[in-house]
Amino acid sequence: MAKDTVAIIGLGKVGTAVGLLLQASGYPIVAVSDVDATALKRASWFPGARAVEACSDAAALARCILITTRDDRIGPVCEEVCRNGGIRPGDICVHMSGAGGLDLLAPARLLGARVASVHPIQSFADVDGAVANLPGSTFGVTADPSILDWACQLVRDLGGVPLVVAESEKTLYHAAACVASNYLTTLLSVVEDLYRSLGVDAQSARQAFWPLVLGTLRNIEARGPVEALTGPIARGDVGTLRRHLAALRIAKPEFLDMYRLMGLMTVELSERQNRLSPEIIVEMKDLLKGGCEDEHSR
Repeated sequence: MAKDTVAIIGLGKVGTAVGLLLQASGYPIVAVSDVDATALKRASWFPGARAVEACSDAAALARCILITTRDDRIGPVCEEVCRNGGIRPGDICVHMSGAGGLDLLAPARLLGARVASVHPIQSFADVDGAVANLPGSTFGVTADPSILDWACQLVRDLGGVPLVVAESEKTLYHAAACVASNYLTTLLSVVEDLYRSLGVDAQSARQAFWPLVLGTLRNIEARGPVEALTGPIARGDVGTLRRHLAALRIAKPEFLDMYRLMGLMTVELSERQNRLSPEIIVEMKDLLKGGCEDEHSR
């Protein structure tokens, strides 16, 4: 079955990688556009595609227009494409923002285009990494009902797994993805900082904690977060928590509030294991809230 012709507006990491994967899957990439001359050189990776700076010129050549710019440019780019005749009734206009809704493509919808958002739940450091990591990833899909099946098939053609997300839930969906990726990165930077405070360099620090991180992730993947939870809170080891808090107060007080908050959330997770007495649970929560710490740390 013939695949829709595609124009890619925005040749960043994601746009380029998505284009390469669609091209490999049989979609004709007929036009590419980017205001950055350096990025536009990637047009050579799409044989037969017309490379133009004007996004409306690129859009006019295709049935499917992928807007893969940064989030705050999606709306203005869509408006420019529509204002300059790049959209026709029956076209499909797609953006790849996680937090942005279909309202960003409202001008195209008013001209008779069908609109969708297709967002990969994945992190990309470069184009090669994106090409390698996109297949197998889940994509949040929000679309006009008439092209929901088409959008899901687009994801499958990228090698991904579609997850239909209601437009009203997109922001919460994206917040979850940010916690999984961005906040995990921040948390591991704290871990690295703590190890470096022992006098080791960054590489040695990562070498020390990385096998633990990978093992934990494998356990979560296999058993889920509740059963994967180990450590002093899962054991009800109040004494160890008290020592942790005392050590952080002296060596790294800037991380103390984070440790308390994460500890309280971990206590709640441990409650779901049903292995600790209510008294121990209460004692750990009280300690992490600061209720009995000072008395025992004198």
